[in-house]
Amino acid sequence: MKIVHDLPGLRAALAQHQRPAFVPTMGNLHEGHLALVRQARPLGDITVASIFVNRLQFLPHEDFDRYPRTWEADCAKLEAAGCDLLFAPREPDLYPQPQTYKVQPDPALAEILEGQFRPGFFTGVCTVVMKLFSAVFATRPSGVAVFGKKDYQQWMVIRRMVDQFALPIDIVAGETCRAADGLALSSRNGYLSDVERAEALQLSLALRDLAREALARADALATQLPALEQQALAALAARGWNPDYLTVRRRADLQPPQPADARAPQALVVLGAARLGATRLIDNLEI
Repeated sequence: MKIVHDLPGLRAALAQHQRPAFVPTMGNLHEGHLALVRQARPLGDITVASIFVNRLQFLPHEDFDRYPRTWEADCAKLEAAGCDLLFAPREPDLYPQPQTYKVQPDPALAEILEGQFRPGFFTGVCTVVMKLFSAVFATRPSGVAVFGKKDYQQWMVIRRMVDQFALPIDIVAGETCRAADGLALSSRNGYLSDVERAEALQLSLALRDLAREALARADALATQLPALEQQALAALAARGWNPDYLTVRRRADLQPPQPADARAPQALVVLGAARLGATRLIDNLEI
């Protein structure tokens, strides 16, 4: 695996390739990231990953400075997963000037759910992803980028950005990887104490319970859903969590479902975000 740290080095390493397959990450890699790399390998003529902890998507009170940096372990894992090229820029390489030009995503998608509780988050995500895309895919006729569905709303925001800017990049979804007990793999799971790790599974169980209740009330879901969501929030809070949202939305646009959506196959997704101690976890379940 070749490692480059600046844009000229990246472009030189990609000069002979026509269709990169790209997996952007912030490092502290786990099996979910590596599954995306393995998924990307047959989709292009070179497999590229990036490691960059993007300051723009962290709010002032969030964990930018303490976000785990596990460089040597990450490199070993990527190489074992079949990554050909790792782009690991320093902050001045990617942001040589203050980033005053930013990509502002559609508020209808980006200012709900995660965007409501983390204002500006998706602007930071879209801005860094657009810069990474410009670096990896510059002058290429086509490319592919793989994003995990664990960050469901992020995946949707990036897909819409690529579509609206007519970028020649296929956005491919990777399914959520889970531990043996069902907990969604996340870099932030490492913040959990042993007691919190055992409790953390309750978020995915709460989503499953909400999904079951929603499907059982499909004929009246539009009217009964607010009460179901409040019950789910209260049940998680009673266990000591601080939930932001537990909700059922349409897969197409993450808006609340209409009566016809509840009866349509594969139309809905249940999403949740909640804080357990000092750690904020997210998860989702397509239904």
